[in-house]
Order: sequence, then structure tokens, then C-alpha cells
Amino acid sequence: MKPAKGGQPSAQAKRSAKTSRYRPDRFAGRAGSYYRLVWGIDTLEVKWGESGEVIRFSYRVLDADKAKILNDKKFEPSLIDPQAGVKLVVPSMENVGQLRQSVPPENGKSYWMVFSNKGRLVKRGDHVAVVIGAFHADGLVVD
Repeated sequence: MKPAKGGQPSAQAKRSAKTSRYRPDRFAGRAGSYYRLVWGIDTLEVKWGESGEVIRFSYRVLDADKAKILNDKKFEPSLIDPQAGVKLVVPSMENVGQLRQSVPPENGKSYWMVFSNKGRLVKRGDHVAVVIGAFHADGLVVD
């Protein structure tokens, strides 16, 4: 940082030092490899949306055969937040059906599902788990 007059760093230099476009890898080494190798997915994200009324879980498919279970309609997905002591489910709307994608996955495409967070019990920064059949993703942070 280049000091301004008087030997103090300028306000602009201070601001630029704090802001960063770097986004850390969401999973420590082996966890990211595990999801890629075993389940054929990466880029797992859990986002707080619609003023906290819904939580969106999304992922990108690398291997459609391995990721098939995540889009299978016979498995009921759930999002578990041990801090809040709740288990959220994917709501089913009358004219639309379940708020999730259930088409067979394709390599390179991203997929999502929405969990109802009525009462806004799950908060940003909470560590949650997503469970779909045999698939378990633990320690995901709600953004």
C-alpha cells in the first residue's frame, strides 16, 4: 500500500486491501475430491433466498451416471440444520409439482432444488447437510 501524505495509507488503499474477488474452495481437499469421484458432482452451493423463505441447493454434474440418484424422484431430499434443530423438505406446489429438477442429469449442466424455510429457522452462515437417498453432503455453509 502506498502511504498518503503524513505516512498513513490512503482510504482507497485500505478499502481495496479488504475487498477480494477470491472465493475459497468450499471443501477442503478430500471432500471436493470425494463429491467428484463418488457422486460425479462439484460446485455444491446452498443459498438463502426469497428473504430467507427458501434455501436453494445447487450442484454441477460431471458424471451423469454417478449423479443419477440426486435427480431421482423416488428419493425425498432433505436439508438438515443441527444448529436450528430442523429438517427442511422440498415443497410440492399444486400446479407445478416439487420444486426440484428431476430430469435425467447431463454432464456439464447445473441442477437445483429448493427447500422451504418457513419461519426462517435456517440462517446465513449455518452449517447444514443435504440428504438424498444414499447421498449425504455434510458441512455445507448457507450463503
